[in-house]
Amino acid sequence: MTRRQKRFGAGRTLLALLTALGALAGAALVGAAPAGAAEDTTRIAPGVVYRELDIQAARGPTHAHVLSVDLRDPRVRLDLLYPGAVAARATVSQLADARGAVAGVNGDFFNITEVQHPGVQATGASVGPVIARGTALKAAVPNGQRFGPALPPGTSTQDVVGVGVDRRARLDSLALDGAVTTPAVRLPLGGLNQYALPVGSVGAFTSAWGSASRVRATCGTDTDRAAPCSTDTYEVTVRDGRVVSAADTPGSGPIAEGTTVLVGREAGAQQLRKFSTGEPVQVRHRLVAQKSWVPYRFALGGYPVLRDGLPLAGLDDRTSAVRTAVGLADGGRRVLLLAVDGAPEYRTGLTIAEVADTMRQLGSVDAFSLDGGGSSTLVARTPGAGGVSVRNHPTDGVERPVPNGIGVFSAG
Repeated sequence: MTRRQKRFGAGRTLLALLTALGALAGAALVGAAPAGAAEDTTRIAPGVVYRELDIQAARGPTHAHVLSVDLRDPRVRLDLLYPGAVAARATVSQLADARGAVAGVNGDFFNITEVQHPGVQATGASVGPVIARGTALKAAVPNGQRFGPALPPGTSTQDVVGVGVDRRARLDSLALDGAVTTPAVRLPLGGLNQYALPVGSVGAFTSAWGSASRVRATCGTDTDRAAPCSTDTYEVTVRDGRVVSAADTPGSGPIAEGTTVLVGREAGAQQLRKFSTGEPVQVRHRLVAQKSWVPYRFALGGYPVLRDGLPLAGLDDRTSAVRTAVGLADGGRRVLLLAVDGAPEYRTGLTIAEVADTMRQLGSVDAFSLDGGGSSTLVARTPGAGGVSVRNHPTDGVERPVPNGIGVFSAG
């Protein structure tokens, strides 16, 4: 068995474990102190400190939960939390306990609903790129296909936050570089394990995708998420480097190791129809960082709100909501994970401009917004406890299953 097979076999095992843990979701909520209470600080593990603080926001007081993670401590690290498949979801506490994390927060925005496409299954897959343990799991959907608030000017679905193999956290953007090659043609790859493919493209789906239907990948357009699904689609299955089957519509179900399913829409579908059974096909893909040559150990999507100590221009200063954010300090050696409390007393929350200002006041030089609202969750393990507890009040009263998150791990 190859290292890659072991890695993703372990992912499927984790997904099964999380399914078994489903009945425990939201069972260990630990409430925040009332607004106006003194700031409370707790050492969770070596290099990991949890605290609560009140924030006087424009629309009233709100309450925040913050994890400070010192990556200079060799006993502590950050890593991706996910259920073992791109198109799957679990609660942050389930993800943390399954991996043995001492703390964590929710991650990227995701394909949460398909009300505009009746009969089409929401995949639960995240918007942006994902890297886990140095391996690219997925690339970014087109900007117009994302879920979540409007992107700040100059940002895109390719923006990520993560930690490199050098143990430094950083912001960057990750673009897909890939191709599908046969003896007759070379096609650019338009997607990797994405719930939405660019119009006219070919996307690759691997065992990392999971079992969810691939139909959603051919719905909407690059500028309109709610546009109808394409009527010109085609799917080709490649196993061990050769075409083994084809279909007029995207399918569903697990994808075996060593197998890649190519899904085409419009011009991409027309190209795939030229493939024949038994034909050799090579599929190549990687995620390319814009700014750094240091490989990411893990990365996930969202969008930047603070760079080099300055808020991005054009940040929304009107819409307040419950938020989750990541701040980077000390050259990426210290990471701040923040989640706003969703209890009714604080639910007015923060604007994105206030998130940037709050992260700056906490010492961040760069900051990144993650999914908020009902997804905002911060968990931490009480010293001596066997699992994590939810430290904020999720707005729905219970944790929302999410596709990924940031986990804090300690060897101390």
